Amino acid sequence: MVVTEEKILKLLDNVSDPEIPALSIADMGILRGVKIVDDQVIVTVTPTYSGCPAMYEIRRRIVEELKENGIVGVKIDTVLSPAWTTDWMSEDAKQRLKESGIAPPTKTTEFSLDNIINQKDFVLCPFCDSENTELRAEFSATACKSLYYCNDCLQPYEHFKCH
Repeated sequence: MVVTEEKILKLLDNVSDPEIPALSIADMGILRGVKIVDDQVIVTVTPTYSGCPAMYEIRRRIVEELKENGIVGVKIDTVLSPAWTTDWMSEDAKQRLKESGIAPPTKTTEFSLDNIINQKDFVLCPFCDSENTELRAEFSATACKSLYYCNDCLQPYEHFKCH
């Protein structure tokens, strides 16, 4: 069997983020690249933040997925710089977050000092698109999400924070 970088990338599309199972590590932008050097596959990943507790599980799932498909000799490189940003998430991933009831992040590159000063204090409800929402907790099930409440459809929901 000929192993190519494209084949490995396709296999890694099956590796989901353990904290957001609807999204793969590629969708999340955690998977940064794949190289084949001699008989070794080198997978480069960047955690969503440097202390992300899911990284151990993500590394395990990468090795397991490749091993199940006959690929051994896997090395995982973790790269912290540049730091991961929500801008690395695919637009499809953001749409799937919304469909899963999680308000997706906006682009961090759209932020400027003016935007920060005049920042709206609501996050659109992923269920009804209402602006009539309020922050209930800065941290939710994971550190990268906050908890909001929609005053129109009366649904609590998580917001994937921009960073």
